[in-house]
Amino acid sequence: MPGPRGKQRVKKPKPRAPGVNPGAGHAAEFESLIDDIDGAEDWNAVAKILCDYLELPDLTRRSGLKKVYNNFDVIYKRIDGVYVANAGNEKILGGIVGIYTKMCADSILRNLLFQRGLLTKIMPLIERDSSSESRQLALRALTTVTHHGGADIRREISLQSPVLIKILQDHPDDLKSAELAISTLAHAVGAAISEEQKPATKYTKALKVPTLLSLVIQFISKPGVSLQLLHHGLELLAHTTLHCWQECKAYPPMIEFLAACLRSTDLSVRCSALGALLRLNGNCSEDDQRFNDPNKLIAAVQRGFPDHLSDVSMDYGPMRCDSTLTLRSVADYQKAMMQCAQNHDLYRLGLSLAELITRNEFSIGEGGFQFMNERTGKPEFMDVGLPFKMWTDALPHCASAIRAKGRPQEVDLADMIEMKFFIVRSRIPDATALAKKAIQRNPKFPYFYYVMTLGSDHNEGLRCAKKGLKCTNSTPFVRFGLMHRAVEIAGNLGVCRIQESREGERKWEEGIAFMTSAWEDAKTYVSQAPPDARHMKNVLYWYICLTLAIKGPEISVNLNELQGAVKKLKIADDFSRFFGINPPKTQLRLTQETILKYFTPGAQKWSSIVSRFDSAVAEEDHVISPGRAEDQLVAWLEDIRLENGDQERPERCSHARITTNTVELYRCSWCGNPSAVLRKCSGCEKARYCDSACQKQGWSEHKTVCKS
Repeated sequence: MPGPRGKQRVKKPKPRAPGVNPGAGHAAEFESLIDDIDGAEDWNAVAKILCDYLELPDLTRRSGLKKVYNNFDVIYKRIDGVYVANAGNEKILGGIVGIYTKMCADSILRNLLFQRGLLTKIMPLIERDSSSESRQLALRALTTVTHHGGADIRREISLQSPVLIKILQDHPDDLKSAELAISTLAHAVGAAISEEQKPATKYTKALKVPTLLSLVIQFISKPGVSLQLLHHGLELLAHTTLHCWQECKAYPPMIEFLAACLRSTDLSVRCSALGALLRLNGNCSEDDQRFNDPNKLIAAVQRGFPDHLSDVSMDYGPMRCDSTLTLRSVADYQKAMMQCAQNHDLYRLGLSLAELITRNEFSIGEGGFQFMNERTGKPEFMDVGLPFKMWTDALPHCASAIRAKGRPQEVDLADMIEMKFFIVRSRIPDATALAKKAIQRNPKFPYFYYVMTLGSDHNEGLRCAKKGLKCTNSTPFVRFGLMHRAVEIAGNLGVCRIQESREGERKWEEGIAFMTSAWEDAKTYVSQAPPDARHMKNVLYWYICLTLAIKGPEISVNLNELQGAVKKLKIADDFSRFFGINPPKTQLRLTQETILKYFTPGAQKWSSIVSRFDSAVAEEDHVISPGRAEDQLVAWLEDIRLENGDQERPERCSHARITTNTVELYRCSWCGNPSAVLRKCSGCEKARYCDSACQKQGWSEHKTVCKS
């Protein structure tokens, strides 16, 4: 970028003759313009000289940009004429690129300029073997356009990744160019490949991922890099982990850096790293186990528990363990069916099934009344005079039998049995629809809330999980089932909210509340649930990940604080394998394994770099300094004034710090559900509730405080 040349006075350019096309004449037409620009002290002055010469309206005002739009074809032709006629003059080209960039503050003008080939004006200044000042100007323009551009424009810019990668390779000591190139790549690549659906091959091919990862890590580790480069470097690395996970897994230094970022004092940095590590393991993971085989469980128990698992079960209480309850439930289920085959009493069977449903997840299994066909030697289902042959088909008949008795206190049991039938048949929408109606009749029946957590509406599912946990008459199975769902839903929502928003936005604060809620419930679950519980592994995965996300800087490098959880996870794995089930390599399992493997070496290697994220004060290169030549152009590019004279800053990329101080503002005062749409108590305007039902339930505790 042209530096100061003493106290030179910039002559006001001579206006061109009306009607003359600057690009159509000879070089002599531009002699005075070239002289004036050659004497300009910085790029800001160059841009202003060109604006005067081209008789452009005031581009710092909305009215000026509107005039450009109303006369776009004429004005563009005028500017392009100067550009084409002076293709060899680096300063004129740079000034015009600055003008185009300024126009991009208006989204409509930005789209029009891109249709006319704006990238073909910017990229030559980046690609040519020019001075660092010209290169940085063009990169600054590209970065500005990328920050303001829509998704389509960012995707188009991402195809220029090879050029930006070459800049990083050819100029390893130019940290300012690296900052601008990596910032541009972070936003462009984010639009091109961060969506869930697989991106077009042209985008991933343009990235040259192995080379890109190595270069970003190299620049991040250089002394003196700006905080802006660090943030965008982390953002860029995070974007690559979803669809380029194979290349990422093949480059351990990157994974170590992401793991080390979990110790930053900046929650946004920790969540970005956690999100990246989750995505890293998404496409190579297995589905979670959905069903248990009771035959494998029976065979395992008959063999006898290993000593260490037997000790754990005895410490917890063997009759409270999940495996014991499952075996008892299977036996009681078969007994109830055999009794029904004898007495044909569907009402009595329904009452037995209702008790079994809230005892264990797999208490209601498939089966039937069978006999051995002597002719074929094979078992066959037999008709015993009941309206069903397969045992699960008994559920709706039992529900009808209970309703037929007309006892109001048993209506909930009939609905619960019918919901279980829908769940067994994978008719979840039918189950949740019935549960929603049942909750309106009786909001204190916990199983109804458990069914609601199985639906596709995660916000409603989390709200129901938290409300269900407030019910006082839950069985252990229902309570821990609600708690598991609360951890899973809130954990996912929290990570997503924080990654798709910025500090100051409601999504930020809501995301923090989600993650805090998930961590609290996970902590309770792992300390109270049976050690052989089916979901113990999953909740421990979340607990390990969320502890680092929430408590990051408080966790020691050697993870001492998590050793108890790691030990419990080993026990849970041993129980699973003993029951004949190898723990599936789910996304969460692979993520916590990755963290535990790379956290300590990463923290040791990257501690000095990660500490740079923790600076509470923005660094000098984050602040526009009017005395610096390169910042004068930045100030001009960002200067947009409303018609009343007040200044407006265009929305920029922000990487601000966040804290957990406002978590309670986004938690229901009664059930603790995290949400950004809570209702304030009209009396004190301090308590917040999900809805009138929560307010009514919490009134007995809140009324004394509210009245005072």
